[in-house]
Amino acid sequence: MDNPSLLSTLRELECELHQPECRRNRERLAQLLAPDFMEFGRSGATYTRDDELMLLPSDPEPPQVYAQDFAVNQLSDAIALLTYRAAHVNPSGELFRYTNRSSIWRLESSGWQMVFHQGTPTSPFDQAAI
Repeated sequence: MDNPSLLSTLRELECELHQPECRRNRERLAQLLAPDFMEFGRSGATYTRDDELMLLPSDPEPPQVYAQDFAVNQLSDAIALLTYRAAHVNPSGELFRYTNRSSIWRLESSGWQMVFHQGTPTSPFDQAAI
């Protein structure tokens, strides 16, 4: 299903989670991550919402994240799968640690919440022209 508005909304929320201001804000993280949230991290580790609320805000310098190639698949009125490619950005602006990412978002009365996220290491990709 092609839904440009949904894609824009979920891309904005996903990218907000990449920002240090969000990563250090327990209240905002709790709004964006569903109580039953689970992540299969790039490292292979599994994380819950409680893990994220404990770990992420204490990260003194979250990495800068570059993301591109967002796509959404609306699975139902209230469930959507967001996929994209991401990489960390080093201080000189070079990309490294390339990852394919997928998130399942669920629409609740309070707005969209992420219920699942997975990161899978991938080969380097060319940065999209801006």
